[in-house]
Amino acid sequence: MKMTEQLKKAQANLVPGAIVEEGFLGHDRRPLADIIQHDEEAFAEHGLSWDAVAERLKYLLVEGEKGLGEPVTVEGKWRVFVYEARGQFACPWEDGLFHKDSVTVQRLENGKPVGDRLVFNQLCIHMLEKHHFLEGLGSSFRLHPAALRNVLNL
Repeated sequence: MKMTEQLKKAQANLVPGAIVEEGFLGHDRRPLADIIQHDEEAFAEHGLSWDAVAERLKYLLVEGEKGLGEPVTVEGKWRVFVYEARGQFACPWEDGLFHKDSVTVQRLENGKPVGDRLVFNQLCIHMLEKHHFLEGLGSSFRLHPAALRNVLNL
Protein backbone atom coordinates (compact mmCIF):
# COMPACT_ATOMS: atom_id res chain seq x y z
CA MET A 1 0.00 0.00 0.00
CA LYS A 2 1.30 3.44 -0.93
CA MET A 3 1.67 6.29 1.57
CA THR A 4 -0.75 8.81 0.06
CA GLU A 5 -0.82 12.45 1.15
CA GLN A 6 -3.93 11.66 3.21
CA LEU A 7 -2.10 8.83 5.00
CA LYS A 8 0.95 11.03 5.61
CA LYS A 9 -1.28 13.68 7.18
CA ALA A 10 -3.07 11.07 9.31
CA GLN A 11 0.25 9.58 10.43
CA ALA A 12 1.40 13.02 11.60
CA ASN A 13 -1.77 13.17 13.74
CA LEU A 14 -1.13 9.71 15.22
CA VAL A 15 2.08 10.59 17.06
CA PRO A 16 2.10 11.30 20.81
CA GLY A 17 0.80 14.75 21.67
CA ALA A 18 -0.79 15.56 18.30
CA ILE A 19 -4.32 14.53 19.34
CA VAL A 20 -3.90 12.44 22.48
CA GLU A 21 -0.99 12.38 24.89
CA GLU A 22 0.16 8.82 24.18
CA GLY A 23 -0.69 8.86 20.48
CA PHE A 24 -2.13 5.93 18.55
CA LEU A 25 0.97 4.04 17.43
CA GLY A 26 2.37 2.54 20.64
CA HIS A 27 5.89 1.31 19.88
CA ASP A 28 5.05 0.65 16.21
CA ARG A 29 7.39 2.55 13.89
CA ARG A 30 6.10 1.22 10.57
CA PRO A 31 4.57 3.62 8.04
CA LEU A 32 0.81 3.90 8.45
CA ALA A 33 0.22 2.26 5.07
CA ASP A 34 2.16 -0.81 6.22
CA ILE A 35 0.24 -1.03 9.50
CA ILE A 36 -3.09 -0.90 7.66
CA GLN A 37 -2.00 -3.39 5.01
CA HIS A 38 -0.79 -5.85 7.66
CA ASP A 39 -4.08 -5.58 9.56
CA GLU A 40 -6.13 -6.02 6.38
CA GLU A 41 -4.17 -9.21 5.68
CA ALA A 42 -4.70 -10.38 9.27
CA PHE A 43 -8.45 -9.71 9.02
CA ALA A 44 -8.58 -11.85 5.87
CA GLU A 45 -6.54 -14.64 7.52
CA HIS A 46 -8.93 -14.71 10.48
CA GLY A 47 -12.02 -14.57 8.24
CA LEU A 48 -13.15 -11.27 9.72
CA SER A 49 -15.36 -8.68 8.04
CA TRP A 50 -14.67 -5.02 8.84
CA ASP A 51 -18.40 -4.26 8.79
CA ALA A 52 -19.34 -7.23 10.99
CA VAL A 53 -16.67 -6.36 13.58
CA ALA A 54 -17.71 -2.69 13.62
CA GLU A 55 -21.39 -3.61 14.03
CA ARG A 56 -20.64 -6.02 16.89
CA LEU A 57 -18.50 -3.41 18.68
CA LYS A 58 -21.26 -0.79 18.27
CA TYR A 59 -23.82 -3.24 19.61
CA LEU A 60 -21.70 -4.05 22.67
CA LEU A 61 -21.09 -0.34 23.30
CA VAL A 62 -24.83 0.41 23.25
CA GLU A 63 -25.63 -2.58 25.47
CA GLY A 64 -22.81 -1.68 27.86
CA GLU A 65 -24.08 1.89 28.23
CA LYS A 66 -27.25 0.44 29.73
CA GLY A 67 -25.18 -0.47 32.79
CA LEU A 68 -24.86 3.22 33.69
CA GLY A 69 -21.27 2.78 34.83
CA GLU A 70 -21.62 -0.80 36.08
CA PRO A 71 -20.59 -3.96 34.19
CA VAL A 72 -23.40 -5.74 32.36
CA THR A 73 -23.74 -9.21 30.89
CA VAL A 74 -24.86 -9.19 27.26
CA GLU A 75 -26.66 -12.27 25.89
CA GLY A 76 -24.85 -14.37 28.51
CA LYS A 77 -21.80 -14.21 26.19
CA TRP A 78 -19.97 -11.01 27.14
CA ARG A 79 -19.22 -8.89 30.18
CA VAL A 80 -19.20 -5.24 29.10
CA PHE A 81 -18.16 -2.20 31.09
CA VAL A 82 -18.43 1.33 29.69
CA TYR A 83 -16.61 4.18 31.38
CA GLU A 84 -17.83 7.55 30.13
CA ALA A 85 -15.71 10.68 30.32
CA ARG A 86 -16.37 14.26 29.32
CA GLY A 87 -15.04 15.54 26.05
CA GLN A 88 -14.35 14.28 22.56
CA PHE A 89 -11.57 12.73 20.51
CA ALA A 90 -10.77 14.02 17.02
CA CYS A 91 -10.13 11.45 14.32
CA PRO A 92 -6.53 11.58 13.00
CA TRP A 93 -8.01 11.57 9.46
CA GLU A 94 -9.84 14.78 10.44
CA ASP A 95 -13.26 13.39 9.57
CA GLY A 96 -15.10 13.57 12.87
CA LEU A 97 -15.24 14.02 16.63
CA PHE A 98 -16.09 11.11 18.90
CA HIS A 99 -17.32 10.93 22.48
CA LYS A 100 -14.66 10.03 25.04
CA ASP A 101 -15.47 6.68 26.54
CA SER A 102 -13.72 3.43 27.26
CA VAL A 103 -15.40 0.09 26.64
CA THR A 104 -14.03 -3.15 28.08
CA VAL A 105 -15.39 -6.45 26.76
CA GLN A 106 -14.60 -10.01 27.82
CA ARG A 107 -16.12 -13.21 26.53
CA LEU A 108 -17.90 -15.34 29.13
CA GLU A 109 -17.98 -19.10 29.57
CA ASN A 110 -20.27 -20.42 32.29
CA GLY A 111 -20.63 -16.84 33.53
CA LYS A 112 -16.87 -16.37 34.00
CA PRO A 113 -14.60 -14.09 31.90
CA VAL A 114 -12.16 -16.06 29.73
CA GLY A 115 -9.44 -15.24 27.23
CA ASP A 116 -8.56 -11.90 25.73
CA ARG A 117 -10.07 -8.59 26.73
CA LEU A 118 -10.93 -5.83 24.27
CA VAL A 119 -10.60 -2.17 25.25
CA PHE A 120 -11.92 0.36 22.73
CA ASN A 121 -13.86 3.58 22.30
CA GLN A 122 -16.09 5.20 19.69
CA LEU A 123 -13.07 6.57 17.83
CA CYS A 124 -11.59 3.06 17.63
CA ILE A 125 -14.79 1.79 16.01
CA HIS A 126 -14.75 4.66 13.51
CA MET A 127 -11.08 4.14 12.60
CA LEU A 128 -11.65 0.39 12.20
CA GLU A 129 -14.76 0.83 10.05
CA LYS A 130 -13.72 3.78 7.89
CA HIS A 131 -9.92 3.57 7.76
CA HIS A 132 -9.10 -0.09 8.58
CA PHE A 133 -6.82 1.21 11.33
CA LEU A 134 -6.61 -0.82 14.55
CA GLU A 135 -3.89 1.35 16.17
CA GLY A 136 -0.20 0.47 16.32
CA LEU A 137 1.44 -2.39 18.17
CA GLY A 138 1.76 -1.53 21.84
CA SER A 139 -1.01 1.08 21.80
CA SER A 140 -3.40 0.94 24.78
CA PHE A 141 -6.43 0.69 22.49
CA ARG A 142 -4.91 -1.65 19.87
CA LEU A 143 -7.54 -4.08 18.54
CA HIS A 144 -5.65 -7.26 17.61
CA PRO A 145 -7.47 -9.22 14.88
CA ALA A 146 -7.08 -12.56 16.72
CA ALA A 147 -8.50 -11.03 19.91
CA LEU A 148 -11.41 -9.53 17.95
CA ARG A 149 -12.22 -12.96 16.50
CA ASN A 150 -11.93 -14.72 19.87
CA VAL A 151 -13.79 -12.21 22.03
CA LEU A 152 -16.50 -11.26 19.53
CA ASN A 153 -17.02 -14.89 18.49
CA LEU A 154 -17.07 -14.01 14.79
